[in-house]
Amino acid sequence: MDSGGWSRRRFVGALAGGAAAAALPACDNAPEPAVTPAPEPEAGTSASREARRPSGPRPLYLGTYTSAEGGGKGIGLATYDAATGRITGVGTVTGVGDPSYLALHPDRRTLYAVDERDDGAVTAVRLSDRKVLGSRSTGGAAPCHLSVHPGGRWLLSANYGSGSVAVHPIDASGALGERTDLVRHTTPPPGPGQEGPHAHQFVTSPDGGHVLAVDLGTDTVYTYRLDDKAGTLSEVAQAHTRPGAGPRHLTFHPGGRYAYLANEVDNTVAVCSYDPASGRVEVGEAQSTGTGSGTSYPAQILVTADGRYAYLANRGHNSLTRYAVEADGARLRLLGTVPVDGDFPRQIAFSPDGTLLFAANQKSSTVTVFHVDGANGGLRRAGEAFPSPVAVCALPL
Repeated sequence: MDSGGWSRRRFVGALAGGAAAAALPACDNAPEPAVTPAPEPEAGTSASREARRPSGPRPLYLGTYTSAEGGGKGIGLATYDAATGRITGVGTVTGVGDPSYLALHPDRRTLYAVDERDDGAVTAVRLSDRKVLGSRSTGGAAPCHLSVHPGGRWLLSANYGSGSVAVHPIDASGALGERTDLVRHTTPPPGPGQEGPHAHQFVTSPDGGHVLAVDLGTDTVYTYRLDDKAGTLSEVAQAHTRPGAGPRHLTFHPGGRYAYLANEVDNTVAVCSYDPASGRVEVGEAQSTGTGSGTSYPAQILVTADGRYAYLANRGHNSLTRYAVEADGARLRLLGTVPVDGDFPRQIAFSPDGTLLFAANQKSSTVTVFHVDGANGGLRRAGEAFPSPVAVCALPL
């Protein structure tokens, strides 16, 4: 691993000066967050969204860097009020090192975390009793993203430090087996200012036919076919951004034919077309993030379930950019930016019903919550920020 690349990823901007966060209470005596299924998101009016909003406290899981100064002790456990957005800390799952990104199994029984360290790993946690089911090596350095294949049989992870993607089998209990494949991005060569590949995301296309890896170091989105029986990958296409864009995160429109790419290095976003038959992605023209000149380190982009609005987290600008999605997903129209009221929003996520947006702010060690207006895409702060040590991921259920 090139430690310089990993250090840049973890600590862009000094962590010193970030607010120290209160530690969450110990796990042992904490009440267990409820994990009952939440209603599925529904497109439509604000009234219909309100009608489908779950009642009672909902679970929230928080990722951190345990090895960072002021960091957490493991995966943070919290609940949130679906009506007000208020967060309450309830404990910590210890025994997981640097769990910087989290993902949920489709059956909602198991939580997965990356262990973003030199000797990278992925860890499974059973939610019913918060038992750590074990960890498996990713075969690479500094894994920063993971996702579960829709069938629930395979875990996909991206190793930022070594520029590779890995596949692990998931057994009936939710535990992970030994890695079934590891692919390093050797071509094309690194982009301007990059010393090697840096895989930043690994996800499944909406049609389920392909898995896509976004690599910041090679300015490329790779498309693979996943053998659902063997857990092996076959590359079928590459899509290239303009040199030096530094693509970081890809999010699909609900229609499945378009996706939106956040480019970390050149401070842009791009609309991409996707062909389900071939798996080919075509990257469109770079567009503004609305944050002015300079690099604002765009982090993650989300699209509402009805496909009408998109939101981009800007770490350097400490804001969320709002876009209107037009032409059935083929176009983004910049609406403006909203202050995130935190420092360095690393990751954003919707509540399952889409009425709340959570922002994990790494340098201020806080999570901020916004009400999402389904009618016009507006964002409104939901009370005070919640203190969470070196908050780098918030996963609301």
